[in-house]
Amino acid sequence: MGKKLEGNGIWESSRMILPEHREAYLRLMKEQGRRGKPTLDDQEIQQIEQAIFVSYNERKPITLRVFNPFDDEELCGLVTVINTSRREVKLSRGEEDFSWIKLEEIIEADI
Repeated sequence: MGKKLEGNGIWESSRMILPEHREAYLRLMKEQGRRGKPTLDDQEIQQIEQAIFVSYNERKPITLRVFNPFDDEELCGLVTVINTSRREVKLSRGEEDFSWIKLEEIIEADI
């Protein structure tokens, strides 16, 4: 018992964290890991758009790297639709599996 009362022992043995405080702390740590979107120059944008058009016209598989504030996503598939008015592409990965991706969110494209 004498050891608990030495230094800061009384407080060390009685710590606890409320669930609300834990969630707030985890949310804060996640927000600190957030990154900003990289800016692409005109040449990189043209290369991305050309790769998308080649995939669409020649039905070649493409790998797109899509920006995410925490971790970039790599998506592979075929470009089946290009919607110029909404600036989106439809990437199909199978019969029922597809994604609509905004052109502004694409940071890299490889055929």
